[in-house]
Amino acid sequence: MPDKIFEKIKTELKKGALKKGHYFKYFTLATLGVDKFARLRLVALRNVSDDLKMTFFTDKRSRKVLHIKEDNRVSMLFYHHKKLIQLRIEGVARINTDQFQIQKTWDQVETEARKDFITKEAPGSILEDPNALEFLEEGDYFSIVEIDPFRIEYLKLKKDGHTKIKYSRNDNGWSSEYLVP
Repeated sequence: MPDKIFEKIKTELKKGALKKGHYFKYFTLATLGVDKFARLRLVALRNVSDDLKMTFFTDKRSRKVLHIKEDNRVSMLFYHHKKLIQLRIEGVARINTDQFQIQKTWDQVETEARKDFITKEAPGSILEDPNALEFLEEGDYFSIVEIDPFRIEYLKLKKDGHTKIKYSRNDNGWSSEYLVP
């Protein structure tokens, strides 16, 4: 049964990256700030590869990029409220530096969505008037973050008893064990 559930997890994550409105499209990403406080934010899942590498986009000036450079261990939380499935995923993040891949991906970003990556001021900067946000005429701060998961905790909530499984990546692939919910 854990193998079947693992395949369903992969399928749902891939759907989350591809389908607007899917419950796994947006997830909570946790990093450890330079001040050693956990920092949480919602990000959009953009791609999930066959080996479960997960991708999201961000402004390269954002604090999450600084946090990942300081400590690349991250946690992610997904929740599918219709299926009552929670996924807690731990992994190692890296900032993609392949300029060809970055440009190729940037070329596919919709025009309206590009505004998130071309503000003159960095994310989190103080802004006196939200209507006075200024944008670059040229260039961008687009960045791709990739996460290689090494642990997944699956929790299925059910009236007749919850199911919890921990999946761990090792040299031979993924292993699983049931946990007390």
